[in-house]
Amino acid sequence: RIFRSPRSTAGSCEDADMLRWRHCCTIGLVALLAACGETSAPEGPSARADAARRDVMFSAQTRVWQDARRAELVAPDGWLSLIGLHRIELKSHFIGSGETAGIRLSMGPDKLGLLQSDDGAYAFTPERGVAVTLDGAPVRGRVPLRTDADAAPSVLGFDDGKGALTIIERGGSAFVRARHEDAPTRRRFTGIEYWPTARDWQVDAEFVPAAAGATLPIANILGMVEDTPTPGSVAFERDGTRYTLQAIDGGDGTLFLIFADRTSGHGSYSAGRYLDAPAPGSDGRLQIDFNRAYNPPCAFTAFATCPLPPAGNRLDLAIPAGEKVYVPATTV
Repeated sequence: RIFRSPRSTAGSCEDADMLRWRHCCTIGLVALLAACGETSAPEGPSARADAARRDVMFSAQTRVWQDARRAELVAPDGWLSLIGLHRIELKSHFIGSGETAGIRLSMGPDKLGLLQSDDGAYAFTPERGVAVTLDGAPVRGRVPLRTDADAAPSVLGFDDGKGALTIIERGGSAFVRARHEDAPTRRRFTGIEYWPTARDWQVDAEFVPAAAGATLPIANILGMVEDTPTPGSVAFERDGTRYTLQAIDGGDGTLFLIFADRTSGHGSYSAGRYLDAPAPGSDGRLQIDFNRAYNPPCAFTAFATCPLPPAGNRLDLAIPAGEKVYVPATTV
């Protein structure tokens, strides 16, 4: 449970929600763009002109990915919509934006309802007269809630669907995650900056399988550590030096890489970046494209639970490719 799709309010950065989010804005495009752009290059009057055409096509494909990445991020239920992450510490919590709420929201009605928990089971009762939905259907009384440990966590909607609450589990603790379409982080989004697209940062790599049952200790931004299954590592060479990145299963045979490099804190996000890689071929070979390295959700919001690079994925190499550090607006 490392990463789940941000578009699914059923889950979420960083965390158990991350593995599907990355696929929403990258994995599908990788296959599509490869099919339309990485076929045999068109013939030209010279090798130089031919290379120029490939560079133009490569840049265009990268821009398509960047546009999809931005659209996913700024979506009404994207990572920029997060407004809170509240640990569930008691068996009963009143939720709302009022001063008396045990779990106090930054947006929404003063009194939203009562959250109750009992040995990992959760239920919610809406405040009388407050409109709340459960997975899109109106809530009339006490209802049970699923967490993101289930296939699809329950989504409590409020403010005419603009707001949403889900329960997530991290490192043995449970949290209420809150979203709202009018979140300040979403309204004040300043855009993503990238290093110039460079074809030489699309590198050939080799997949090295791990032993059956191998795991990686993955820490998250909250300081929790979980042993996470790893299918193996990806090795590549740069300027005659071999580098290795340990991978996490990205689903459907794809790989998810969490890494830091010499640009971390010096142009890129200090806690590291993420990279999706395609499934290795039958010969164990694949290409990884650092032009598509992207920031974790915690680069944009304080309410994400992003996994951090494992010790072996801190590279003694500067990778000036992909997303730069995000600089939020300082004024309304």
